[in-house]
Amino acid sequence: MDAKITLSFDEDVIKNAKKYANKNNISLSRLVEFLLKKITHSRFHSLEDFPIASWVSQVAEGDAVYQASKRRTRKSAKSEYFSSKK
Repeated sequence: MDAKITLSFDEDVIKNAKKYANKNNISLSRLVEFLLKKITHSRFHSLEDFPIASWVSQVAEGDAVYQASKRRTRKSAKSEYFSSKK
């Protein structure tokens, strides 16, 4: 069963990902689903462990850089959310 999710990406990333998906005759949703399955059903414990596939170089402009952020508490996430709505 499919469920909906809202994600935010840099506009250039979206544009390039759509081109890649279209060129490979797959929807952007299925592409993201495929990638998430690969990441979550693998032996990798962090993004640093995950090998960057050649398609990332094709989609990304420049080197792909992953920035791990500290885990936010529920309280800080709530505060950040409400402060962004002002």
